[in-house]
Amino acid sequence: MLIRSSAILLAGLALSGPAFAQTTVTRSESVASGKSVRLAIVPNLKKDCSAGPMPEIRVSGAPKNGSLVTKVGKIKTPASYRCPGKDAAVQAVFYEAKANYTGADEVVVDIKDSDGQVQTQTIKITVGPAAAKTGGDAKKEGTDL
Repeated sequence: MLIRSSAILLAGLALSGPAFAQTTVTRSESVASGKSVRLAIVPNLKKDCSAGPMPEIRVSGAPKNGSLVTKVGKIKTPASYRCPGKDAAVQAVFYEAKANYTGADEVVVDIKDSDGQVQTQTIKITVGPAAAKTGGDAKKEGTDL
């Protein structure tokens, strides 16, 4: 879980440039039909590791074959994160494909972090049968942060 969470944290926060700069990232996820999977998790930490405002997540491209849910919670950042072991408030995005759907889907989210930087993430989703192993970790699957 920590490896996957830190990868998602880093993907969500690997932003560069001046405040309000915008970057774009495209990545892929494999999910099982009818299962809820966390696509992104973003902490409220600024570059200096101090707490900032909650990140803002805006869906600019909704999935055609599933639904998205955003949740707010708290986590302790993983050891590999730039601010390791820090308690942080987070926003997370979860995707769930329609029951029995298999095939392709896509989600586009705009994430504004606590420093005001914006990243657009295009997430290409491959939905497999419900019984298929997706290779994701247990913490990423479901709706828990």
